[in-house]
Amino acid sequence: MIQTKLTDMLGTRYPVIQAGMGPWNTDKLCIASANAGALGIISTVGIGYLWTKPEEGGPQTPYEFLRSIISGVGEATAEKKGVFGCNIPLAIEFKEQIEGLIKATGDARKEDPDIADRLKVIITSAGNPTPWTDAIKETGCYWFHVAPSVYHAIKGEKAGADVIIASGREGGGHVAFEPIHTMVLLPAVIKAVNVPVVGAGGFADGASLVAGLSLGAIGIQMGTRFIATKESDFHDLWKNKVVESSEMDSLVGISIFGPARYLKNEVSVKLHELLVGGFESGYNEGVLLETKGIALSIEGGDPDWSIYFGGEASGRIDSIISVQELLEGIEEQAEATIRDLQLNLGG
Repeated sequence: MIQTKLTDMLGTRYPVIQAGMGPWNTDKLCIASANAGALGIISTVGIGYLWTKPEEGGPQTPYEFLRSIISGVGEATAEKKGVFGCNIPLAIEFKEQIEGLIKATGDARKEDPDIADRLKVIITSAGNPTPWTDAIKETGCYWFHVAPSVYHAIKGEKAGADVIIASGREGGGHVAFEPIHTMVLLPAVIKAVNVPVVGAGGFADGASLVAGLSLGAIGIQMGTRFIATKESDFHDLWKNKVVESSEMDSLVGISIFGPARYLKNEVSVKLHELLVGGFESGYNEGVLLETKGIALSIEGGDPDWSIYFGGEASGRIDSIISVQELLEGIEEQAEATIRDLQLNLGG
C-alpha cells in the first residue's frame, strides 16, 4: 500500500483523485471511485446549468439538485465509508451558479454528521479563487484548487487553498492558453508554494503515479483514465474513443471556459481551427458547436460531432475495466515500479 500525505489527509486507500468532468454526470463514477478507495468527485457544471436534467417533479434549482445528488452519493458510499467531494468551476461565465453550489455542499455537511465525515473536498478551477475564499472556508471542506501555471498556483495558495492541483496541458478538458506540461509544471509549482501539491495531466497508471510522487506530489488526479471504466457515466462511444485513440489523437480548441483538449473528430478539428484563428473572434461559434456536441455526447449521437474531452494519456489506455480493477492495478504497478527503481539504483 502506498501512503502519502493525501491518503493521510483524506483517509483514502489510494493517493488518487477522480477528476470532476462536467458538464457530464459523474455521480456513478464518484460512487465507484469512493467505494474503491480513491477520492470520488461530483461534477457540478451540468448541475449548475441544469444541462443534467433532474427527474420530473424533482429539484428545480442548482442548489436543490446538488443537495439531492450529494444525498444519493452519501447513501451509496455509506457502507464502505467512501470519501468524496465536489468540483465547482469559478469561471466568470458560471458566476450565478457558484454561490448556490458552494452553499449546497456546506449545508449538506452541516445537516448530516455522516456526510460531514466523508464529503471532505471542494475542488475549484477555471477562475479567480479570491472572491470565494470565505464561502468555501465556511463549508469546512478541504479546498483543492486547480492551477495550470505557477502564477495561478501562487494565487490559489494566497486565496487560502489547502492543496494545489498542478494540471499540465496534456490533460483532457479545460487547459491553459500557454502550453506548459506536467513534467515542467509540477516541480515548478511544488517549489513555488508552501502547501501540498497534487499532479494532474498525463497520469493514467502506476508508473505515472510513481513519477508524480518522485517529483514531489502527494498524489495524482486522473480524468481520461476514469472515463474508460465500466462504472463511469459516459456513453460507450466515448469510452471506446478513449481506448482507440493514440497519444497523437487529441488537440486543443475553443471551449466555454477557455481552451480545452478534445479527442480528435470533426467537431474538435473545427474547434481547434477556431482557436488558431483567435479565441475571441471564434468564441461564439465555438461555444455553439461545443454546446451541440455536449448534447450529442450525452445521448450517444453522431460521433463525428459529439464532444469528447480527453488527454494525451489516452494513448496509454487500452481497456475498459472496473474502477476497482483500475485502482488495484495502479497500486500493483506502482509498487513494482518502486521495486525496480531500487534494483536499478543498486538498492
